Amino acid sequence: MKVFVRDKEFYKTLVAYALPIALQQLITVGVNMADNIMLGQLGEAPMSGATLANNFITIFQIMCMGLGMGASVLVSRFFGMKDKLNMKRSVNIMYRLLFVVATCFALATALMPGEIMGLFTSEQDVISQGTGYLLISIPCYYLNGYAVTSSIMLRSVGKANIPLLSSCCSFFINIFFNWVFIFGKLGAPEMGVNGAALGTLLARVVEFAIIMGFLLFVDTNIGFRLKDLTLSVKELLGEYIRISIPVLISDTLLGLGNSAVAAVMGHIGATFVAANSITTVVMSLATVVIQGISQASCTITGITLGKGEVEKAREQGNTFAALGFIIGGFGCVLILAISDLVVGAYRITPETAALARDLMHAVAITIWFQAANSILTKGTLRGGGDTKFLMVADIIFLWVCSIPMGALAGLVFNWPGFWVFIMLRIDQFIKCFVCVIRLRSGKWIKRIKN
Repeated sequence: MKVFVRDKEFYKTLVAYALPIALQQLITVGVNMADNIMLGQLGEAPMSGATLANNFITIFQIMCMGLGMGASVLVSRFFGMKDKLNMKRSVNIMYRLLFVVATCFALATALMPGEIMGLFTSEQDVISQGTGYLLISIPCYYLNGYAVTSSIMLRSVGKANIPLLSSCCSFFINIFFNWVFIFGKLGAPEMGVNGAALGTLLARVVEFAIIMGFLLFVDTNIGFRLKDLTLSVKELLGEYIRISIPVLISDTLLGLGNSAVAAVMGHIGATFVAANSITTVVMSLATVVIQGISQASCTITGITLGKGEVEKAREQGNTFAALGFIIGGFGCVLILAISDLVVGAYRITPETAALARDLMHAVAITIWFQAANSILTKGTLRGGGDTKFLMVADIIFLWVCSIPMGALAGLVFNWPGFWVFIMLRIDQFIKCFVCVIRLRSGKWIKRIKN
């Protein structure tokens, strides 16, 4: 079977789906980088506090991605079948589950913000900084949750330009109000870390209004309206659970695993947290194209299989995997090229700067394997409906390999930062090889009932 599909229309479709997603991710990374740089001017404790608070919020966002991507496996397949009723049912189930999840996170944050921060660090000044950030962010669970999941739904039916527009608007709003409230500009109070949370909240309001306004009142590809919130979903519930729930479980455990990784870093010390917060932004910048292709490949694979073109989907899967390795190589080079420039933009101690540079080298190696792995696990294999296999792979390689090995390396053996990071991300290397084997086997293509 050919490695690269020889069809210009395929690549045009890929670019049409992936480019808006990549640009949206780039904007998100830009906001995070600006936040980090602004907070970095206040010192390492404020920056670490916001970073660790966001680790808990990220668990929720990853669950939202799991809900959205799980539903998109069905929506893209039904879109290929031109089955609007089941598309609406899929969205409806997703919204109901999301409300439950958002409420649980909101209550947990309201009732025990200090305890949540204590999971990530024992340093009281960092906990104090992060607690206020968490409390102000409570409405974001609902606003961001519905915006994220609805954006994924729109992308899965070829409407990726709307989420991009919403991100552009929220970008400028976030940057402006962060500047105003962090530093107390234009007569506003100087709020520090809490100002960053307030700026983000205002941006989420605008993002929610744009996304939900379009989906509920304008979009015709899905055609979901407010009245459809009462639509009966029992006919699809069994299939939704079979295909979509493993994605939610997988992404949730990944989110918890990433928080466990953050906890390991937090207990190593504030220096490691601050250094890693810098590398996290750079890694996100280098992976924007990967994320775009991942989500695009999930949608394209689902639509292709929805049309019954199995061999075509297999050929496309080989191409997606090859693109992952190529793009990962470019990401590796990019990180090495900009590492000194990025570290120099922060007001940090020489010790933190040196550690950040070491972590950059580890990130550069990791991303080469992570690129192909992400495109397969979050894209092609998921789009084929192979969600149970991916759930098991995510659980085993993260919880049995990465977290124990990283904890031993950082907390017991006190290895250098480079090797601690490699151990914490060792699952990315293993999953890359396992998923390539799975792709070649063809067992990832599952039939979805309608």
